[in-house]
Amino acid sequence: MSVREQALHFSCAGDALLGVVSSPAAPVASSGVGVLIVVGGPQYRAGSHRQFVLLARALAAQGHACLRFDYRGMGDSSGEARDFEGVEADIDAAIVALRAHSPAIQRIVLWGLCDGASAILLYLRSRAVRTDVHGLCLVNPWVRSVETLARARVKHYYRERLMQRSFWLKLLRGGVATQAVRGLLANLRQARTAPAPTDRQERLSFPNAMAQAWKSFDGPVLLLLSGQDLTAKEFIDTAATAPAWAGVLNGPNITREDLPLADHTFSENAHRRQLEQICLDWLSSHALTEHARRRPS
Repeated sequence: MSVREQALHFSCAGDALLGVVSSPAAPVASSGVGVLIVVGGPQYRAGSHRQFVLLARALAAQGHACLRFDYRGMGDSSGEARDFEGVEADIDAAIVALRAHSPAIQRIVLWGLCDGASAILLYLRSRAVRTDVHGLCLVNPWVRSVETLARARVKHYYRERLMQRSFWLKLLRGGVATQAVRGLLANLRQARTAPAPTDRQERLSFPNAMAQAWKSFDGPVLLLLSGQDLTAKEFIDTAATAPAWAGVLNGPNITREDLPLADHTFSENAHRRQLEQICLDWLSSHALTEHARRRPS
């Protein structure tokens, strides 16, 4: 199926935002699903190695209208730059713009990588009524803090290094392995000596806000995790150990897919195509269709 692309100009709180809509060239071929790509940052709508361009075209070729856009202050959008914790209004404006551009859309799916996935959950938590959003695709969600990063490094990086013969040979020869030992000790201190959060800090932390939003969302969720990515491992550890995340990933509405050899942005063509196919299969799944029938538009 051929794909048509068009620049889309829309406003958010008085600023001018720019996006690109990829859609099936023949309107009759539309699936009725609109996908909004929420970028991780700081970057603009193309993504690393044009990841979002290629994803949008792959989805549109199968009938799904897809919008990728620049936040305020990024790329070709005006306004003051902001991080993922301050883009709720941008996402809201983009959903409205996508619906206006493609009236055939009946269901909205939000797709986000890294802190784009985090921004999606924070957006949902900020909205009392969320009937506009019928599904989520969350890829390597960002839940980072100094402590979680230190724990992930100790568990997933240094443990592997300590099992390597080459590491010990370098250490005995006074090579660069000595720096790795210092790094290990520093990360152990950070992981073990972090002060316990106060009740207020616990309530306000963005990973806990993400968990609350995830728990309250009853639509289908696709969770994609890269095996060669520290961010993904950090998320897995947090979801398994943090009290706020207890039971979040066990919901019947969650589909989890692990890509053991993929890196954070799926930079290898084979892994990118695998990611695209998983997303396409999930978008056409019975679960998403049935859920859309139950929820008001």
